[in-house]
Amino acid sequence: MSERSDAKRVIRAQRASDGPLKNERTIMPHYISLIRFTEQGAKAIKKSTARAHAFAEAAAEAGVKIESQYWTVGACDGVLILSADNETKALHLLTELAAAGNVKTETMQAFSETEFEAIVK
Repeated sequence: MSERSDAKRVIRAQRASDGPLKNERTIMPHYISLIRFTEQGAKAIKKSTARAHAFAEAAAEAGVKIESQYWTVGACDGVLILSADNETKALHLLTELAAAGNVKTETMQAFSETEFEAIVK
């Protein structure tokens, strides 16, 4: 298993002196996607919120949770924060979003403080 895979399975635990792990909890990986409208998406901008609702429904059916979604002004047109129990589900969903032709995405895996500490140890 790679270090990256290990980081995805960060376990928060308290160790008894020489005993087993207590309070084990697997963390679902988080992803942040920067969204930019394509020309097609910009032309249909008034339908953007309806498309976002449809995307959230598709995500829920796929087992991906949309943590939050924001429309922005500046270099990006939006930010999407999502979590999934495995990377394949999340990335497949994002490829479906891009394939619809209304947006381009740039996606990064995000880490909480605890997850990042486990990576850099």
